Amino acid sequence: MSQLLIKKLNAENLKVSELSFIFDKENVPFHSISCINWDEYPYQPDVKFRIAHTGNTILLNYRVEESDIKAVCDQDNGKVWEDSCVEFFISFEKDAFYYNIECNCIGKILVGTGIDRQMREPVATEIIRSIERWSSIGDSPVENQSGAWELSLIIPLPVFYLSMIKSFDGLRAKANFYKCGDKLAVPHFLSWNPIKSEKPNFHLAAFFGEILFE
Repeated sequence: MSQLLIKKLNAENLKVSELSFIFDKENVPFHSISCINWDEYPYQPDVKFRIAHTGNTILLNYRVEESDIKAVCDQDNGKVWEDSCVEFFISFEKDAFYYNIECNCIGKILVGTGIDRQMREPVATEIIRSIERWSSIGDSPVENQSGAWELSLIIPLPVFYLSMIKSFDGLRAKANFYKCGDKLAVPHFLSWNPIKSEKPNFHLAAFFGEILFE
């Protein structure tokens, strides 16, 4: 099982567009999303992420290089997983449910909660709007592109409202990080921690890795 220590940054008034620079300055390390879990989907784009926190926000930065960059979903809580998409699933200690935070390459976000794939409840639009996002390719739909793109997110504490968390400091949790694109020219389903199932399914909390917030 993969394990990850999430560094705490003592920073205030962070701008999401500057997150990559801040991570470079603070030496926040990259981690690969590279597990090919299903032989029928062998394509492996180059995907890595960095993660840190400030006590009341989770900071995420993804870098992706792939052969087909596509984003036709242009609204939050849409079918972002069909586009060039990165995802972060997390379950906090003592919670029986988990959160899925999915974002396509132009910053459109889907957030849900529940105990499994079928039992998902969408998070309210006003909460999703509180997630700051920045994409290197902008926020307009794209198709028929290839190459590299970068995405940064600042996820505030209220997004995890069901968990009654007052601070991320010292918390233990389980999580997984993903890259997918169900409707891309070459569909793929990569994970940070390996998944053992017959068919592609990211909603298997039993295969989340362990994370610890400083």
